Amino acid sequence: MTESLIDSEETEEQSDLFEHFRYVADKGQGLLRVDKFLHQKMEATSRSKIQTAADSGCVFVNEKPVKSNYKVKPDDVIVVKLSYPRRELVLIPEDLPLNIVYEDDQVIVINKQPGMVVHPGHGNYTGTLLNALAWYFKDLELFQGKDTRAGLVHRIDKNTSGLLVVAKTDHAKTHLGKQFFDKTTHRIYHAIVWGRPKEEAGTIVGNIGRNPKDRTVMYVFKDENLGKHAVTHYKLLEDFSYLSLLECKLETGRTHQIRIHMKSIGHPLFNDGEYGGDIILKGTTFTKYKQFVQNCFKVLPRQALHAKELGFEHPTTGKWMLFKSDTPDDMSELMQKWRIYLGGR
Repeated sequence: MTESLIDSEETEEQSDLFEHFRYVADKGQGLLRVDKFLHQKMEATSRSKIQTAADSGCVFVNEKPVKSNYKVKPDDVIVVKLSYPRRELVLIPEDLPLNIVYEDDQVIVINKQPGMVVHPGHGNYTGTLLNALAWYFKDLELFQGKDTRAGLVHRIDKNTSGLLVVAKTDHAKTHLGKQFFDKTTHRIYHAIVWGRPKEEAGTIVGNIGRNPKDRTVMYVFKDENLGKHAVTHYKLLEDFSYLSLLECKLETGRTHQIRIHMKSIGHPLFNDGEYGGDIILKGTTFTKYKQFVQNCFKVLPRQALHAKELGFEHPTTGKWMLFKSDTPDDMSELMQKWRIYLGGR
């Protein structure tokens, strides 16, 4: 769990601080500034917030407050304390609608709607898919504890729609988890991107990791020693002149993989605000065209990405399971608007 470090300029007496994070430096730890050390450990927290916390007396090493430039040494105990108690994440059952595609005693396949977060986390404590499943599986022990990722073996982004499999037993979770790790699952996405790739089919290979300048988004590294190996295969399904409908097949499953890979080759997803797709990137300068695109943004107020197909080996029967989902209404309406627009030019 990662939380914001400092949300105001106010500080408390040290006796009123509450421990949020604790790390012990390895015996082989080289000398490293404490702000850099914590930045590596707390991926979703910016280095500037860590420095603010240190300046406010909230970063301790071996029980003594330190500044950002303190050099971490082997066996140091680094603790971050804040002025409010750490919020414990719990899986609260909530009666929320679920679009169930398939279910048996081992697995459940959901067609997730856009806008729903998959599991509780900082900023999203309720209203998630896992909250809904905790309600739905009232009699399953796996979903009645404090594990906020119970049954999860993969995820899709909040504003991405489509297919997701969740395990109902520990055996199924282990079996499915291995398949995702071994890259033997089948995952096809449909994406609407700006522009038209030079090749109608291709493969994008590029290591993905947190953006060093903004830890909330991902980045494709040119240095093979940074990030994690990622591969996306794509092919053109329909050409809308200024947009393209692509089929994307995942060979790996990194955070925001399709979104950042498509941006890296100059084709961000339509209306993807985090990766630059929420502005007009292709087309004419005519006012009528600009208004048309703005109307399209309203039709699909999210990134144009849908998990279309999902395949895996059943954890007990060994049978190959393949599921396909319909294109969601907002993406269908967007494509139809572009077909009509192009037909009237």
